[in-house]
Amino acid sequence: MASDGARRRGAGVRLWLDKMNETWVPPDATDLTGPMRFLYWLTRSQARRIALGAALGTCWTVGLTVPPWVLSRAVDDGLVAGDNAALVEWALVLLAVSVLNALLGIARHRTMTKIRMDASFRAVRATVWHTSRLGASLARRVSAGEVVTVGIADVYTVAMALTVTGPGVGAVIAYAVVAVVLFTISPLLAGVVLAGVPLLAIAVGPFLQRIERTGGDYRVHQGRLTIRLVDVLAGLRVLNGLGGKRFVADRYERQSQGLVRQGYRVAGPSSWVGALSAGLPALFLAVVVWLSARMAATGAITIGDVVAVYGYVAVLVVPVSFFIEGGGDIARARVAGQRIVDLLNLPVARGNDVSVSGPLADLESGVIVRPGVLTALVAARPAEAIAVIDRLGQVSTRATVGIDEPAREEFRRRLVVADNDAEVFAGTVRDVVAGRLEPDDKRIRAALRVAVAEDVVEALPGGLDARIAAGGSDLSGGQRQRIRLARAVYSTPDVLLAVEPTSAVDANTEAAMIDRIRETRRDTTTVITTTSPLVLDRADEVIVLVDGKVSAAGTHAELLRSDSFYRDLVSRAQGEAT
Repeated sequence: MASDGARRRGAGVRLWLDKMNETWVPPDATDLTGPMRFLYWLTRSQARRIALGAALGTCWTVGLTVPPWVLSRAVDDGLVAGDNAALVEWALVLLAVSVLNALLGIARHRTMTKIRMDASFRAVRATVWHTSRLGASLARRVSAGEVVTVGIADVYTVAMALTVTGPGVGAVIAYAVVAVVLFTISPLLAGVVLAGVPLLAIAVGPFLQRIERTGGDYRVHQGRLTIRLVDVLAGLRVLNGLGGKRFVADRYERQSQGLVRQGYRVAGPSSWVGALSAGLPALFLAVVVWLSARMAATGAITIGDVVAVYGYVAVLVVPVSFFIEGGGDIARARVAGQRIVDLLNLPVARGNDVSVSGPLADLESGVIVRPGVLTALVAARPAEAIAVIDRLGQVSTRATVGIDEPAREEFRRRLVVADNDAEVFAGTVRDVVAGRLEPDDKRIRAALRVAVAEDVVEALPGGLDARIAAGGSDLSGGQRQRIRLARAVYSTPDVLLAVEPTSAVDANTEAAMIDRIRETRRDTTTVITTTSPLVLDRADEVIVLVDGKVSAAGTHAELLRSDSFYRDLVSRAQGEAT
């Protein structure tokens, strides 16, 4: 009964030490000033677990120094003195210490694994959190390949660097303990041990700096090549049709070989760090053992002391290796952490960019969208109109009148940005159109009708149960555009912000789409960027942008009569369409 109670108390203490607050708090601006600050945020977020890992790492590494001392006592008190009882006694102590060290090693490894996993999940969550805040503007600011590389390779590299918080701390303390113990045996030997760390830093330091320098270039090249691969896979059907698959494959092969050569430049110093982490401690061990053997030959120390010195210095191989490997991990984490920080520092529209008070207003451009009408944004440079959509899609955190925080958050959930770069995930037509909402076949068919996408579904085997490939790669550009629009319509947003929703369809389909959008979204707010005369003619209000600012506003007919810039712009667009 007593042993069961002790086990329960021990389990309770372990759970308390390992328990973490599950409330997730994103990094603030100071945590994103650099890669080391980001690493500090990951460390601070699980301070109790890291303290446990440091304690276990210290106990384990210091515990490794105990067996050499026990072994020296067994030699001097047992073998040299011819005392069998003492020999057996010290042998049993050695067994007990070895078992305890094994248990400490298991606990340390378990805790450090949890620390790395926690850091990895927190970094991934921060990345997902921020990319969701960026919304539809993400695809125009950073590539999908870059996000994937950050979320997998860079996050893993940063998480691995937290290993230094456990064995790294223990290595420092164990090194100091061994130096003190050796000083009691021989100040000369202790001096050699203490001088070893600066020499190791001098030998390894330049390689760590080169890893950091070349690793950054390699990481940029790797991200670009990932982008190219994603683009190639997305457009494989088109490349096959154009006969350009061989050309693209050859170019990708040349670029990938360039990445391999760049990887060799990174691997060179990395391999030297690995070799030095194994070779320098062995050389260090040989020097110290040679010195101790000469001292034993002169009678300065005992045979047991020689055995102990050998054991102590052999144990130092572990902390010295941790020093070198930890330095390499931190050098690589600085490169990877900078990529994560760069992504998390992409700016999101702030409270002074957009305000919500009845009409939806973009203060930077002067665009004011009246509620309950179909508004068209037109600009000679489409990027100007898209920038307005991006800002309007990030609703202000400060309303000009009478909207409290809960109402504002609810309004943000009821606003949808329909972008032609929005991802089409693999799944059935039903799941793709429903998105995050519960599927309702009647509403799905109604949304498909608004987007004039009934023929898309009819052409697929299985109707709503037909599967669409990832990215909609098995659909044409116009089909993908209509499926995206159907998904936006299905969510029945109070405010729909659509970027060129009819740009990839023919004139008849375009006219049907805009008429059905007008009919379905009567008395709700819809904003469309376009230069199509068909869409502009059906809009309740057209807002003209020049150099990103509002130049004129009115109906299509009014602007054709009064605004020469608008008249020329529409004429050019109509000429290009024909």
